[in-house]
Amino acid sequence: MASSLRHPLFAVVVAVSLTVPWLALWTTGTAEALSTGVTVLLTGIAILGAAFLLAWAAETAEKDVPRSFAIAVLAVLAVAPEYAVDALYAWTAGAQAGTERGIEAGNLAIANMTGANRILIGLGWSAIALFTLRRSLKVADVSVRHRDGVLADSVVLDRGIAIEILFLGMATVWAFFIPLMGGIDILDTIVLVGLYVLYIAIILKAGVEVEEEHIGVPAYLQTYARPKRVATVIGLFAYSGVMLLLAVEAFAHGLEGLGVDYGIPKFFMIQWVAPLASESPELIVVAVLVLKSRSTAGFNALISSKLNQWTLLIGTLAVVYSLGLGQYGVLEFEYKQALEIWLTAAQSFFALAILVNFEISGREAVALLALFSSQVTIEFLLLRVLPVANPEVLSHQSLLAFTAVYVLLGTALFVHRRRAIAELMTVAGATAQQAIGRAPTPEAD
Repeated sequence: MASSLRHPLFAVVVAVSLTVPWLALWTTGTAEALSTGVTVLLTGIAILGAAFLLAWAAETAEKDVPRSFAIAVLAVLAVAPEYAVDALYAWTAGAQAGTERGIEAGNLAIANMTGANRILIGLGWSAIALFTLRRSLKVADVSVRHRDGVLADSVVLDRGIAIEILFLGMATVWAFFIPLMGGIDILDTIVLVGLYVLYIAIILKAGVEVEEEHIGVPAYLQTYARPKRVATVIGLFAYSGVMLLLAVEAFAHGLEGLGVDYGIPKFFMIQWVAPLASESPELIVVAVLVLKSRSTAGFNALISSKLNQWTLLIGTLAVVYSLGLGQYGVLEFEYKQALEIWLTAAQSFFALAILVNFEISGREAVALLALFSSQVTIEFLLLRVLPVANPEVLSHQSLLAFTAVYVLLGTALFVHRRRAIAELMTVAGATAQQAIGRAPTPEAD
């Protein structure tokens, strides 16, 4: 009995069993009768189980496809619930265009998108970095570099992530111009989706990386013959992806309901609580990788998630809006949402400046977390708590102020790390050349 409990497949059974209660209730149509609290509990447990299955599928897939591609698939599936929530608002904006509800839905689509992106960096990147550094004090982690000083230790990233950082940089530059063009349109779709397609083509053609030694469930599944292994990976990806789509929307709406019960404004819930719920599978997956001393792979997944959210998520909004409208249209938004896009792009700019040397230190992680949390707190206080005159104007000014802080800090870091930029471009260029069959000529001694 004890030996069967230690078998890797037992862990798979446990993970699947976590998803079964919600799946059964959803399938039988009895989930709607549950209280909000019970819905949040059961969907949260289902998300946890699906996240483990997703992580194991991605790790197992590394035996047959480039690790970057496996992580990219993991990232897309992990944030698919966020796509679903945002697409719902974009569709509603198109279907009810010209009405008060349609205008509100368009603004909520942008708010949900910017909130999700800022949470991923401000909370996700920083928390996982600090978690990794804290864990390295007890468990050896080759991806952690120890230095003297408070929070001076850093998580060292795989230089193979250079191509993701480069494409994320291009998408970030483009994002600064989106508010100047009157809305999200077909040009944004072509550029941003095009960037992601090109990125996927490069990492697929760049070749399979050197395999890492796996443990537990992935190590066991990799012993299967190739046909059985591929079928297992596809099955795990499909099941976990479907479960996330079934559970996360109900989880997000449940949290929104709890928030409303406690007097939290709807707009705040859509921008922050719903994205936090939809990002939870990704954070759980990465935490699992860190616990297995695969911090580099975990950070690669986070960066890949940011890239696909910053390209696919934004780029497809105009398509979904047009489908809801029944003809081609531009997803327009108010001035406040333009400020939110600029702030999100500025945060991404600062985060890229941190990663350009393939490291993130404890101090840098704290800076990301502090800037993110203080901005959200200040805006909430201005709009809902403090008795100030013209709260909307002050809110706009605070968004502009934080945007300026991010840009100034990012610019200073990029200037200080200009040699690191050149190195990153060299590494990314070598990857691209390898993808098109032009391996760089080795330098002479």
